[in-house]
Amino acid sequence: MIIGFLDRFSIGLSTLCLLHCLAIPLIVSVTPVVATFAFADESFHIALVALVAPTSLLALTLGCRKHRSWRIPALGLMGVALLLTAAAGDVFLFGETAETVLTVIGALVVASAHLLNYRACRACECEHG
Repeated sequence: MIIGFLDRFSIGLSTLCLLHCLAIPLIVSVTPVVATFAFADESFHIALVALVAPTSLLALTLGCRKHRSWRIPALGLMGVALLLTAAAGDVFLFGETAETVLTVIGALVVASAHLLNYRACRACECEHG
């Protein structure tokens, strides 16, 4: 039950991260006043990653203990690593485009891992329930 909640929560956070990364540059370019809002700041991105990383690691570890598939947490770990790399690298190391690409790929990988984790845990409940 808690694993499903954590998976859904992490999928939501990953989606929010994805939307933030894709939408904010477009919105800021159209409406410069948006750049003054807190969610347009880089710290918002870092805060999202700070929420996604521990939530994902907890949910995927608990799920792995249930369904015994190490591929799912490995996939999630790769996605979290991409998100952390994008957040740590920022614009100075990679440039805006590379940071966006890393974030989008990382968010999609994390969300996919949680979807697989959710399905695998549900399948275990059906088999053992």
